[in-house]
Amino acid sequence: MDMSAQPALHVIRKVADAYKTRAANLKAGNYGPKDSRRRERVEATPISFRPTAAQPYDDRCLSWQYGQRTVSIWTTSGRLRNVRYTGSVDHLKTVELYRQGESDLVFRDGMWFLYATCEIPAPDITDPGGWIGVDLGLTNLATTNTGYRAAARGLRRHREQQRALRAKLQAKGTKAAKRVLKRRRRKEARRATDVNHCISKRIVVEAQRTGHGIGLESLTGIRERVRLRKPQRAALHSWGFAQLGGFIKYKARRMGVVVVFVDAAYTSQTCRRCGYVDRKNRPTQDRFCCRSCGFVEHADVNASHNIAARAAKEWERGAESTASTLS
Repeated sequence: MDMSAQPALHVIRKVADAYKTRAANLKAGNYGPKDSRRRERVEATPISFRPTAAQPYDDRCLSWQYGQRTVSIWTTSGRLRNVRYTGSVDHLKTVELYRQGESDLVFRDGMWFLYATCEIPAPDITDPGGWIGVDLGLTNLATTNTGYRAAARGLRRHREQQRALRAKLQAKGTKAAKRVLKRRRRKEARRATDVNHCISKRIVVEAQRTGHGIGLESLTGIRERVRLRKPQRAALHSWGFAQLGGFIKYKARRMGVVVVFVDAAYTSQTCRRCGYVDRKNRPTQDRFCCRSCGFVEHADVNASHNIAARAAKEWERGAESTASTLS
């Protein structure tokens, strides 16, 4: 096949990256221990790519015509011109103003998507006048010390319905059932992503409006640390703790809001009024009652106040905002 220099370089780079990724997975033991059948099978299988596999394009292989909302893209059959694209008003404006570097052509759910990298200049971060503490959990996805509470009941019910439907269709096993399963895949993930977007936007907009910073609890390793009853384990492992934190970080960075992560240890057992720590301070899931001073409050609200106080102390000690850079 005749191929110009730039596409040929992309092909070489893509193949090299694929072998590098597999070598890293083998080294990390993700394909099983040495001498295992699975590992030997993976090592002996040459890497191949689907015809619809994602493909990166730089500005030499793909050009954008923003006014006409079209792209000119290189293919193995020649360059295709005047290929129309669309998106939300905000996304189209962002791509036109801030697109930089490579774009990825991705085939998903029967449609083609262009993933464009945008580098958005972030506003200067100012010293916060106060702090919004965010307590994350399974009963309430997010609770703040300013009165906002995002209940998990609706999302949990949706997940239970989806799980029951998947089990029913998988047990049926017919071609029609498999078609329905394929059509509905990722529906639950899209719903959860939308919920996390709404929660993070609500929190960041409030922080920007009030001139506050955001304190988040560091939940690294929570799946390994927490011990739950069997019915709760599926909820713990399916909810996107890291995704919500990531959404809050990048939205905060875009709006110039400070984000500080703090140690979450004992925030739900510590009285925000007197500082007394005791497991028995939390007699039920949603009730906090200090055994020292008698202070009573919703458990998640109490924890959010403790997180806000810890964030303020960390900021005073010189902690930097962990809001991610925009790209």
